Amino acid sequence: AARPSHHDGAADDHDHDEFESFHVGLGDIDDTDALEARIKTASIDHDILRIKGFVHVPGKLMRHVVQAVGPRIDRYFDRPWAEGEVRQSRLVVIGLAGMDRAAIERTLRG
Repeated sequence: AARPSHHDGAADDHDHDEFESFHVGLGDIDDTDALEARIKTASIDHDILRIKGFVHVPGKLMRHVVQAVGPRIDRYFDRPWAEGEVRQSRLVVIGLAGMDRAAIERTLRG
C-alpha cells in the first residue's frame, strides 16, 4: 500500500494484475552453464522480468542460487542443503501477464 503506484480508494484501484508468476520444477542440473544459457534465452525471447530459485547440482553439497533480472544472471552456491531438505531444482518466473508459460517451461527445461 505504500508503493507510489498504489491507488487507494481510486476507481481504478487494482492489485497490479499486469504481472504474473509461476514455478518451474527442473530435475537435477548437471550443467549450470547450459541452464544459464537457457535462462538467458527465455528471458530475452519472452520478456521475462525476473527468474529466481535454487538448483540441485549432483555431487555438490550446497544449493546453487539463481537470480536473473532480464538477461543479467547471477549464480552462486549459498549454503549446504539442510538435513532433511529436499534437494530439488525450482525456479520462479515473474513477468507481465500473458506470458507463454508452456514455451518458457520448454526453454528452461531444455
